[in-house]
Amino acid sequence: MSKQSHSSRRKFLEQIGATGLFLASSPLSSLAAREKAEERILQYEKRISPNDQIKIGLIGLGIQGNNDVRQALKVPGVELVAAADLYTGRLERAKEVYGKDLFTTRDYREILNRKDIDAVLIVTSDHYHARITKDALRQGKAVYCEKPMVHKISEGAGVIAAQKASGKTMQVGSQRVSSLVYDKARELYKSGEIGKLNMVNAVYDRQDAIGAWEYTMPNNASPETVDWDAYIAGMGKIPFDPKKFFWWRNYKEFGTGVAGDLFVHLLSGTHVITGSKGPTKIFSAGQLSYWKDGRNVPDVMTGIMQYPETAEHPAFELTLQVNFVSGTGGQEMIKFTGEEGTIEINGGGLKVHHSIMAKAPGFGGYDAVGTYPKAMQDALQEEYNKKWTPEERKRPTKPDIEYKNPQGFNEHLQHITNFFDSMRTGKPVVEDATFGFRAAAPALACNDSYFQKKIVNWDPETMKLTKG
Repeated sequence: MSKQSHSSRRKFLEQIGATGLFLASSPLSSLAAREKAEERILQYEKRISPNDQIKIGLIGLGIQGNNDVRQALKVPGVELVAAADLYTGRLERAKEVYGKDLFTTRDYREILNRKDIDAVLIVTSDHYHARITKDALRQGKAVYCEKPMVHKISEGAGVIAAQKASGKTMQVGSQRVSSLVYDKARELYKSGEIGKLNMVNAVYDRQDAIGAWEYTMPNNASPETVDWDAYIAGMGKIPFDPKKFFWWRNYKEFGTGVAGDLFVHLLSGTHVITGSKGPTKIFSAGQLSYWKDGRNVPDVMTGIMQYPETAEHPAFELTLQVNFVSGTGGQEMIKFTGEEGTIEINGGGLKVHHSIMAKAPGFGGYDAVGTYPKAMQDALQEEYNKKWTPEERKRPTKPDIEYKNPQGFNEHLQHITNFFDSMRTGKPVVEDATFGFRAAAPALACNDSYFQKKIVNWDPETMKLTKG
């Protein structure tokens, strides 16, 4: 190990001790937990042999495409050799950023046909995810596909089958699955810190135009600079509209709205922490409250999901919320509520708060006993005092637990690193096609529920819609 790696290791352990764990009695303070976290944060410092070099192609050069490839290029041995996008301006920018020798094209199939490319990052509008993923797997490429894995529930089985048939590595890009905070939440949940789970509340609010997907538009958008025919291939005739290309998340024909963009993050987090395969009943409501820019998806949306009891978890309810004009200023939060406390994940940390009921039932206060005759009240009080000790009448107390990500940990980089490590070692990825679909399908079912005004019934085991 290099001097730099030794230094990183020492610095990481100091951060774990100083900022990561605020309670020495926490189940997270074990040496095993610290070593596991250390291993993950230092994964991308490994030396890579020439035989482990990975050449990648990027399909989709928008905001997230550039974010993904920047993380990918931090992983030793990864080289970007080709990029595809339907807008010429982004191809020009790719050469400015990644080098003039970068191969660029408006046809993603030219990238898939290259024998020197080992893997592709698929970061297009949602309606192209399944199509390109299946094409890439058939061409023998490993695939990193951004969430949601599919545009429609009907596409999920085909993607899973294509991955299995190819035998190639596939990772779905919901990076919170690789978060150390989610790791710790899972450990705390499974250790019984909050007792039996019964409710999960998840929120992802924003309050700005860019957060509501009104991105800056290029001043040369036209059918000459955008390959519109390729964009709408298989969809029938649709007149050119730059909003539907550059603001595609706002249109259900090309994107999946707040459900596919943000509910899916909250579902991925819930599933990785609880070990759940998904809900059986899904209902959603929403409205277009503020961003009336031509979009045909809501900017305020809620979802309610019913999770049945399984071997992995008790029955619980999940509520989802996205508000794009939230007076909170924006927030991302998941709260797990059990019979003895809560785990609340907020930003780069979590907090466990305990509230445990006394063994003895209540007596007095806001109680019917005060409405009975005085002699009966005295007799009931005496009987209660004999049955329950003073200690049994008190609520047990436990200290709160807080955890924060160590400084320097990058869940996005970790998620990308896991993908390339899987390619090199054959070890399973943390978010394969099955996991990705089990997170995407309930999110997409929220859209179906909203637009069709109905409860959607889902079998999370078979991953099929049911009649209920």
